Amino acid sequence: MRASRFTEEQIIGMLKEQEAGAKTTEVCRKHGISAATFYKFKAKFGGMDVSDARRLKALEDENARLKKLLAEQMLDNAILKDVTSKNVWSAPALQGIWISVGRSLRKCIRPLASELLLQPGHDEMRAGCSQ
Repeated sequence: MRASRFTEEQIIGMLKEQEAGAKTTEVCRKHGISAATFYKFKAKFGGMDVSDARRLKALEDENARLKKLLAEQMLDNAILKDVTSKNVWSAPALQGIWISVGRSLRKCIRPLASELLLQPGHDEMRAGCSQ
């Protein structure tokens, strides 16, 4: 969304001019806006003071930030549900054997596909499996 050319103070000033008795067309001509824009400003900021408009802007910003966080969390949740619904360990490339390391058992993943051998992090798995 495009930012307004006018600040909240300027918009409220325009509305106060019209409320003081100036004609709407004169106020619009003076500030270079259309009548539709003026009435849109009046619908949003009508009856407000500058402090109310600032508080409204802060609440709108916070609401947008919270909506973004919620959307990210919902996306993360959907991804996790998708991953957990698949049986990853039955894939042939990720089947492994159990090896004994000290007193604990560790599952050693055998990368069968050549592309898995080239991915970062698989060097540690191969090194752990050779113990």
